[in-house]
Amino acid sequence: MEFFNREKEKQRLLKALESKKAKLLILYGRRRCGKSTLIKNALKSNDIYYMAQQSDEAIQRIQLANTIGEKIKGFDSVVYPDWESLLMNLNNIIKEPLTVCIDEFPYLVKGSVSLPSIIQKIVDNTVNRKYHLILCGSSQQMMQGLILDSSSPLYGRADEIMKITPLEAGWIGTAIGCKPEQSVAEYSVWGGVPRYWELRAEEKSFKAAVKNIILDRYGVLHEEPARLFFDDMRESVQAFSILTTVGNGSNRLSEIAGKLNKPSTQLSRPIDNLIQLGYLKREVPFGESEKNSKKGIYRISDPFMNFYFTFLVPGLSRLELGLTDQVFNVFESRLPNYVSFEWESLCRRSVPMKPANGIYFDIAYRWWGTNLKNELMELDVVAESTDKKYLLIGECKWSKITNTTSLIKKLEQKVNLFPLAKGKKVITVLYLKETSERGVPSNVFLPSDVLDRLK
Repeated sequence: MEFFNREKEKQRLLKALESKKAKLLILYGRRRCGKSTLIKNALKSNDIYYMAQQSDEAIQRIQLANTIGEKIKGFDSVVYPDWESLLMNLNNIIKEPLTVCIDEFPYLVKGSVSLPSIIQKIVDNTVNRKYHLILCGSSQQMMQGLILDSSSPLYGRADEIMKITPLEAGWIGTAIGCKPEQSVAEYSVWGGVPRYWELRAEEKSFKAAVKNIILDRYGVLHEEPARLFFDDMRESVQAFSILTTVGNGSNRLSEIAGKLNKPSTQLSRPIDNLIQLGYLKREVPFGESEKNSKKGIYRISDPFMNFYFTFLVPGLSRLELGLTDQVFNVFESRLPNYVSFEWESLCRRSVPMKPANGIYFDIAYRWWGTNLKNELMELDVVAESTDKKYLLIGECKWSKITNTTSLIKKLEQKVNLFPLAKGKKVITVLYLKETSERGVPSNVFLPSDVLDRLK
């Protein structure tokens, strides 16, 4: 897997591993986001990397001992009755400081619930510990529980805690080898997971990749959500139901509850869980309290999950019959509208990354509500400057625009009716798929501009 935009994380790892004092480093995050690749890029040739398997505790110890034995001769000639004897013997036998990485650490904890306490004992014995220890895992909830729960033995002991998230859209063009406009369409399906990009790059076209990798019932990612939910949930049926309902256009809590025939109160915990895992998000209009607003709506936040629950799940019966082309044709007919949704999201995310007209802005939101004429109105992008003096207000169009002046005038008319613009200096901008005008105005952002900000 190629290594994209993890330099900051790599440098933090290297800095910690260069310390003469033994460190405990924690990495966690969604599967296939490049955690293992990141770690391997930071390890030295004499360091120890062990990928845990879901097997019996005794087998796990034998496997780890064998891995260590490849670097430390004779280490695996001993049968270790427990984890403490293995880890303590490793400390005693090491002649020079090194790093030990245990990847998919939750698999070991499932087999031995006392393991975190054993590691706590070793970590606390800083005088004699000779090795850095990296614990890595894809079970986000379990890893968070091990390090963030105040009752956990490892709570407060990590020297670095890194949550590795999907990459931003600015890197996908380099990974796949496509131009900015196509990059937006690609990102709307694959999202920011490096492994998905790698799979996509092996296919000859966007169409072939979507059909062969996701829609085809033998595709590598055809059952991907089930694998992801297995890492973090005891019961995935409710998660599937919620995301399917949102993917089919039910965005308010009352609508989701109605479709699932459940009281809203029963959905609070599973929805919060999906938000924490990065699969769902709650949007509120600009100017509203994210915590207290009653206007909040829910959307699938991850592009791959959005594609999956918008197109694959509703077409599952046909896909099981091998009718992949039929489901793809439905997707293709709705592609412009589908991509425009992700385009809006990318435009908003790009706003705080770099200044506009020399002014820095905070996080951008949508706005919807009643304007000064008591009419319903929506604005695609609204952000306040960090000094609170300006508003950036933008319109997003995933289409070719021949007259940007006319579109700006229409946007300015909306601005004049926007209740929250009073007393603010407003900068109007357009985010366009393309324009036929010669010389792109400074207040017009094209896919190349947006993606450049998202690196």
